[in-house]
Amino acid sequence: MSEVAPEETRSVGWRRIAVLVPLAAFLALSVLFLVGLRSGDPSIVPSALIGHRAPQTNLPPLAGLERDGAPVPGLDPARFNGNVSVVNVWASWCVPCHDEAPLLMQLAKDRRLRLVGINYKDDPGNARRFLGRYGDPYAAAGADQNGRAAIEWGVYGVPETFIVGRDGRIAYKLVGPITSDNYASVLLPQIEKALAAGS
Repeated sequence: MSEVAPEETRSVGWRRIAVLVPLAAFLALSVLFLVGLRSGDPSIVPSALIGHRAPQTNLPPLAGLERDGAPVPGLDPARFNGNVSVVNVWASWCVPCHDEAPLLMQLAKDRRLRLVGINYKDDPGNARRFLGRYGDPYAAAGADQNGRAAIEWGVYGVPETFIVGRDGRIAYKLVGPITSDNYASVLLPQIEKALAAGS
């Protein structure tokens, strides 16, 4: 019978550890992921900006976008003061943005609010065609060509929607598209809450 050298025993032990450590890390991350999925609505993500002033990011208007022969203005943070604003981050290349467009048109009928769009990393021509197809709900539409404004707003992905109170502070953030379900059960109650807070 041949004896196993101590070096070989140590080598086998390290190989087992090298295999088990990544496996254990993967299992731990999987458990965290599953717990996160079951903890509630994934579209309701807490934002560090809630309760803070909306980012003071001026954005130029979306090139060539007009309403009644006049250019639609860009994003001016000074306009948040005194109004309840709904800020929607969108792009023509974003598939869920197409789905939420009719709900934004419905929301735009509420004259108590100001609906503002941040067009994220989009081609102006494609963005105008998108609004021509679905309708333009935005009182103002800023072009965020390089994505810097989205970073300042803490955007995770497109689309996202923020409610800004009359005091210019972010009151609520919805991650993901507005759907018929969250429109009625989440977004409208949050808008009503913001409207009541400043009256």
